[in-house]
Amino acid sequence: MDTIEFLSTVNNLSGISGYENGVSNVVAEIFKGYCDEVAVDRFYNIVARKSMGEDKRLKVMLAAHMDEVGMVVTDIDDKGFIRFTGIGIDQRILPGQEVRVYGKSELLGIIGAKPPHLQKPGEADKAVDIKDMAIDVGMDAEKVKEIVRVGDPITFKSPIIEMNGGFINGKSLDDRAGVAVMLEAMKELDKLNYNSDVYFVATTQEELGSRGAKISTYAVSPDVGIAIDVTHGDTPDAPKERTYPLGKGPAIGMGPNMHPVLTQKLINTAKEYGIEYQPEVIPGHSGTDAWVMQVSRAGVPTVLVSVPLRYMHTTVETLNIEDVKKAGRLIALFIASLKEENEWLNY
Repeated sequence: MDTIEFLSTVNNLSGISGYENGVSNVVAEIFKGYCDEVAVDRFYNIVARKSMGEDKRLKVMLAAHMDEVGMVVTDIDDKGFIRFTGIGIDQRILPGQEVRVYGKSELLGIIGAKPPHLQKPGEADKAVDIKDMAIDVGMDAEKVKEIVRVGDPITFKSPIIEMNGGFINGKSLDDRAGVAVMLEAMKELDKLNYNSDVYFVATTQEELGSRGAKISTYAVSPDVGIAIDVTHGDTPDAPKERTYPLGKGPAIGMGPNMHPVLTQKLINTAKEYGIEYQPEVIPGHSGTDAWVMQVSRAGVPTVLVSVPLRYMHTTVETLNIEDVKKAGRLIALFIASLKEENEWLNY
């Protein structure tokens, strides 16, 4: 399965934070074609293992989250309109969006709000509040209530679209693109010799505080952690020092959340094999699974690899597919370069 095919497959699946079972089941089946063992825990984290080498092997854990931003049903009014609240979304993008409501069956709907012609003076100058929006599924209240309940998840209807120059856009690329990076790394490891038990973990509930990574890192107890996420791509009017060009390779995190010696080893690997990368200085909280991986149990030396992404937490998240492939190859070569633990701990 190639990268775009994988992303197209998982993009349309429902998987907002706390409701990842649908996407988890599909990704687990795909991973079975590339790994020795695949398991799904009670929080829907996928833990897949590939092994090679002598009896004394390092345990390396990769983590990328499957969950996406979205919405949850809060009420159904007497006209059949569905009221909702958001999980991680920017409410400014919502009016006019197409959505999927996952009740007893899937319903397609649109998010509506009061037209500007009918707004009171001053209302048109402000973003519409989420409490003033509703989802229209084209059914009366009785029929809607037969299918939809309070608490049902809602996702955007936004399939992967291929653009020019290797660019793609769609929803949930934050961070199913990171899961695609893991898939690329699995393929690359099949071409290499390495001395590790490599755990590929597709995590859950990252958008709510990296809960899945906290659970799975504690369970795996790795010697090395590799977090994979997205970072802000270069966007008009965004600060250049906080954004990274698309198509120029993955960003490598640098800062207190990342192990300095392993980070340098990752950079050296990129240089040795001519893989483009971009240094990303992160002075505090990385906002990724690396944050909890680093302090699990007695501590896990962790690195962070990120794919530049434009328009984060929208329906048109945009990346360059070559950055995904470069990230996967870099991570695989980095894993192959790891030898004895004391090689990089003694510094």
